[in-house]
Amino acid sequence: VQLVESGGGLVQPGGSLRLSCAASGSHLDDLAVGWVRQAPGKEREGVACITRLPPDTYYTDSVEGRFTISRDSAKNTVYLQMNGLNPEDTASYYCATKGGWGLCPRDVSDYDDWGQGTQVTVSA
Repeated sequence: VQLVESGGGLVQPGGSLRLSCAASGSHLDDLAVGWVRQAPGKEREGVACITRLPPDTYYTDSVEGRFTISRDSAKNTVYLQMNGLNPEDTASYYCATKGGWGLCPRDVSDYDDWGQGTQVTVSA
């Protein structure tokens, strides 16, 4: 599956962004889709994940209540709505997919396919 992220940018603390992950070559309804971020000098961190249909969603503790992952089946796109952004959210954000049972992997290295990433910078 080919994945293309978009929607990153520069935003002030407290602001919002919506990231998009558009897929081709496979339907996202059949896959688990996650958002993974990596800040300079830090390890990759799984931020959110949505399982294959019927979906369950998972979030890392630091974004729970601020970020929402969702899927638009008709557009074959997964979104990450990010509200209440703070400087600690600054990172490159990648979408990634996992096939098989379509469950969210515990380890981000277990995702099968990755997009090229989109940069999110939170700064005043």
